[in-house]
Amino acid sequence: MKLLVTGGAGYIGSIVAHQLLDAGHDVEIIDNLSTGFATNLPAAATFHHMSIHQAAEILTPDAGFDGVLHFAASIEVAESVQNPEKYWHNNIEGSLALLRAIRNAKVPRLIFSSTGSMYTGDGKTSFDETAEVRPKNPYAATKATVDQLIAGECGASTVLGAASLRYFNAAGAVVSTDGTHLGERHDPESHLIPILLQAAGGQRDSFTLFGSDYETRDGTCIRDYIHVADLAAAHLLALDAVQPGRHEIYNLGNGAGYTNGEVLDTVRDVTGADFPVHHADRRPGDPAVCIASSAKAHRELGWKPERPDLATIVGDAWRFHKAVHAME
Repeated sequence: MKLLVTGGAGYIGSIVAHQLLDAGHDVEIIDNLSTGFATNLPAAATFHHMSIHQAAEILTPDAGFDGVLHFAASIEVAESVQNPEKYWHNNIEGSLALLRAIRNAKVPRLIFSSTGSMYTGDGKTSFDETAEVRPKNPYAATKATVDQLIAGECGASTVLGAASLRYFNAAGAVVSTDGTHLGERHDPESHLIPILLQAAGGQRDSFTLFGSDYETRDGTCIRDYIHVADLAAAHLLALDAVQPGRHEIYNLGNGAGYTNGEVLDTVRDVTGADFPVHHADRRPGDPAVCIASSAKAHRELGWKPERPDLATIVGDAWRFHKAVHAME
């Protein structure tokens, strides 16, 4: 298929783009490189250095695209609280521009990078696709809004079929078939495993653990970590599964979480590094448990994680971290 990947220079988008090319697809990428990296771009893809708002310049009726995979977005929760307008503009208005182009070009397939952070629950039960959606910040609200926009677009179309993939905690890294190291490197970094690896690698002086009095096996929060290679594979399966006029939602996670304490111990074991750990009070709004039920994805897409082991996830992320920081 001829496919357009938006945000294809970012963490997950670039790994999906590499997998699509390995599977024999023709790939074009839109990215403004505001947070992505040109070094992530596969050499075999056609790259357009532009904003998602300009997608119609590429996604024309005569361009012949068979599908779009939409990753382009601002993703930092704290920033979204401080600057919601940026998130309305990039995530909602950008997605609207893309949907208009998809409609005009009569593209039949759309896969959207969504988030499991929009769910709310009792802090104990895993989330399936019927869980209550109640976003707690502007970032999650934009993802929930775009999910609704896509559902409406599919409902009004006899052509477009789409899937929203709601990720939990993407982690790990890969080395592509062309030897490119692809992994997580946000600035500022806000995700647990890369923050711990920065502490292990000496880029941070210490690590702060928030909350040790939750009703969990070691008192720290439990979160669901999914290897980014497994996450990427789900996009290729969803691309083949979508049906005209339908919008499906799939939660993607391991389904069995790890505590923050277990992640900390695994990072120490994998890296062989020790570093100071400061204990602080719980952060407001952090649930004790946040894990996915991916039964629907397994049932309908035939998808299941192939790399669920935390040591594998952390080990792959550590190899990427050392490559980026040129560490021995």
